Amino acid sequence: MDKKRTAVIALSGGLDSCVTTALALKDYDAALLHINYGQHTERRELKSFNDIADFYNIEKRLVIDYSHFSRIGGSSLTDPNIKMPAADLQNKDIPVSYVPFRNANILSACVSWAEVLNAGAVFIGAVYEDATGYPDCRPEFFRAFEKVVSLGTKPDTNIKIITPVIHYTKKQIIETGVKLKAPLDLTWSCYRNEVTACGICDSCALRLRGFSQAGIKDPIEYENKPEYR
Repeated sequence: MDKKRTAVIALSGGLDSCVTTALALKDYDAALLHINYGQHTERRELKSFNDIADFYNIEKRLVIDYSHFSRIGGSSLTDPNIKMPAADLQNKDIPVSYVPFRNANILSACVSWAEVLNAGAVFIGAVYEDATGYPDCRPEFFRAFEKVVSLGTKPDTNIKIITPVIHYTKKQIIETGVKLKAPLDLTWSCYRNEVTACGICDSCALRLRGFSQAGIKDPIEYENKPEYR
């Protein structure tokens, strides 16, 4: 049997990246990369990263400090002076939670490590459902970035940028995770809290709506559990 190639997987600890990891493991050996970027729930997300890595028994892990994002500011996730509003799932504008060009920074770190590991792919759990608010979640962004990787790495390097859930709804992501027996109970989505999820930030709202649409009980605890449609 041919040995699987390695893939570097950007694992935030959230639903999307957890299911992305489960999908990647079908075809690749995993090297997991996590970014601490000064977000309010940095410690809780790091715990989920390590818990998921432990679940899959993946030893190859790298945690990178991108604390410069908190100094740059411009996002309610990193700047305490910017108020984090309650969820508005009808909003089509770029939300205040957008971290400027974050995915490009994450991908750059992943590609650097992938080149050293001679990995064949970088996986990231971006979702197009979020793209109306987050410009760096659009499929064309990742296609363009793959071209940048081809131009900016060694001639014998061939790294694909793979976004397996990009056209999934949150409902489909959850259903896929359950089918693959991914540890959804170990994931964390809340933008505000690190102990009990708030239930009212955009990320909690998307998660709660997805579980409701899938008809599956969300395994984590919430301070509030509104009905989102």
